[in-house]
Amino acid sequence: MARRNGRDGSGNTLSEMRARNEAEKRNDGLETGSFPQVRRRGTGKRVIGDSGVKTKIVSSLLVVLMCALLGFGYMTQINNTQSTYETMSEDELVRLINETSTQASNLEQRKSELTSQLTSLKAAADQREQAEKIAKQNEETSGIISGRLPAQGQGVVIRITKGSKQDIDAATLFTLIEELRNAGAEVISIGNVRVVTSTSIVKGDDGKLQCDGITLDTPYVVRAIGNPGDLQNAVNIAGGIGSRLKVMYGSRVTVEQSDDVVINAVRGAKQYKYAKTVE
Repeated sequence: MARRNGRDGSGNTLSEMRARNEAEKRNDGLETGSFPQVRRRGTGKRVIGDSGVKTKIVSSLLVVLMCALLGFGYMTQINNTQSTYETMSEDELVRLINETSTQASNLEQRKSELTSQLTSLKAAADQREQAEKIAKQNEETSGIISGRLPAQGQGVVIRITKGSKQDIDAATLFTLIEELRNAGAEVISIGNVRVVTSTSIVKGDDGKLQCDGITLDTPYVVRAIGNPGDLQNAVNIAGGIGSRLKVMYGSRVTVEQSDDVVINAVRGAKQYKYAKTVE
């Protein structure tokens, strides 16, 4: 009995040794430091890429299809038009050509009419503009002559002091105005009074000179617009009005030429009682 147990124990021991030996052999067959290979799963990028390619293909096909349809429609239209002309008779073609020629002739005639109307309108506009320009010039000229508008331009500024020998009389000062007019003065003022065709100079009750009812103070300042050289010569000529003022009255007379004489003195529009414009 004891012997049998000894055999069983030795048998178990041999079995265990064999099993351990097989396990060691299997372990020796594995590479040191190696790991089991794991198969990679597919990513979403490839799916997305495939979808984009499909979309591009579909879009390209749609574009090609649309181009084909348009080309087909265009060719169909051309064929229909050609077929229409080909099926028309000679008389119909002649009538069509005549109608087209008539329409073209009517359009040319209408163009000529419109061109003529445009030319007439331009001419009328130019005439109206010219008339307005002339009217404006006449209004300005009339306003300057009548004294209703200020004026400026080349001319002279004359200053006359009070006479040391005697007071200057009205006739002498008015003579100065006349000499300036004869020399070509277009606009004249004395002090703050605008000289016009009806201007007069008189001696007032206080002994002072008055121009159109306005008292003049010395020194008298006379402004005249015109050719500066001619106006200066009219005053300073030997034996002229300038010499008389100096010799007879003892006044000092200076004449200054200027390229910009400004006369701001104006007159109101004169109301005529009897005179009227000719209609």
